[in-house]
Amino acid sequence: MASRYIYHPFIKGTMPQTKPIVSIENVVASATVNQTVNLNLITQIFPDVEYHPDQFPGLVFRLRSPKTATLIFSSGKMVCTGAKSEKMAIQAVKNVVQKLKKGGIPLENEPQIEIQNIVASASLGGKIHLELAARVLPRSMYEPEQFPGLIHRMLDPKTVILLFASGKLVCTGAKKESEVYRAVGNLHTLLEEKNLMIYEG
Repeated sequence: MASRYIYHPFIKGTMPQTKPIVSIENVVASATVNQTVNLNLITQIFPDVEYHPDQFPGLVFRLRSPKTATLIFSSGKMVCTGAKSEKMAIQAVKNVVQKLKKGGIPLENEPQIEIQNIVASASLGGKIHLELAARVLPRSMYEPEQFPGLIHRMLDPKTVILLFASGKLVCTGAKKESEVYRAVGNLHTLLEEKNLMIYEG
């Protein structure tokens, strides 16, 4: 289940007409154990891993809990995808390293883990006038012939938001969950202030 969070921004002392619902879809974490890793040995000990060096240099180590996929490279670098929270991504990498050690893979160091990207979706609860938004919102691009969404680049927090007329959006580029909620809250506030939200009923 994706983690959900209801954001309550205040606009000029009044509550907005809707409360955005944010859902974290994917957290990407990178890690390193600062040593080389024998990928062929891992395939011998863990037959369920995916490793096709003629197609891709990384090995795929999947976990059922938390449900994630971690790419492992011979350099000792790793990339974990599929987590639904920062905590889950960090735990997944630690679990993989622990399993490798228990399986007999000689790893001397604990993984150094860093969150690289958080992808989230959100619903603003109302429709959006995209053509007008494209003219009003700074750092925005809208070319409906090529893509149905408006692309908005936010400076603080540094994120890219794909905004759709339905009021749905996708936020990428955040490195902390708090940045996702702040980005969605900032955009929602701006849309309300510029009268770009369309409410039915």
